[in-house]
Amino acid sequence: MTKILIGKKVPDFTLPATGEQDLSLSDFKGKNVVVYFYPKDSTPGCTLEGQDFRDQINKFRRRKTVILGISRDSIKSHENFKKKQEFPFELLSDADEKVCKLFDVIKEKNMYGRMVMGIERSTFLLDTRGVLQREWRKVKVKGHVDEVLEAIAEL
Repeated sequence: MTKILIGKKVPDFTLPATGEQDLSLSDFKGKNVVVYFYPKDSTPGCTLEGQDFRDQINKFRRRKTVILGISRDSIKSHENFKKKQEFPFELLSDADEKVCKLFDVIKEKNMYGRMVMGIERSTFLLDTRGVLQREWRKVKVKGHVDEVLEAIAEL
């Protein structure tokens, strides 16, 4: 599978999602889509990031934008995380890293002095035609959601 590029249409993909469903990128034709990749359910940074998206959801909805969170965690883990945090958007499970590799977010990370492969916190903004307009890599959570909203306003 080829890597995605800014200004190019993102290939369609389908992943299992919360709510006992499979979701495809093509399900959201005509809407902007924010795809955010995060390392692990229920960890401090990932919880804060999800809460920030949750707390701004009405601004995203007014801009006809859907939020999709993706990690390698299981659907069961996602369901618990979503329910506990009251996320009004779906979480998708990419256990085999197919979509993570498409977006090139699997990176070598230092975990307690050991090098491991994991998801680098990253966000991608696709326009209503499914074309990648912006990407944020090595995301710092504080202020990130506001940056994404600003980018959507510029579309």
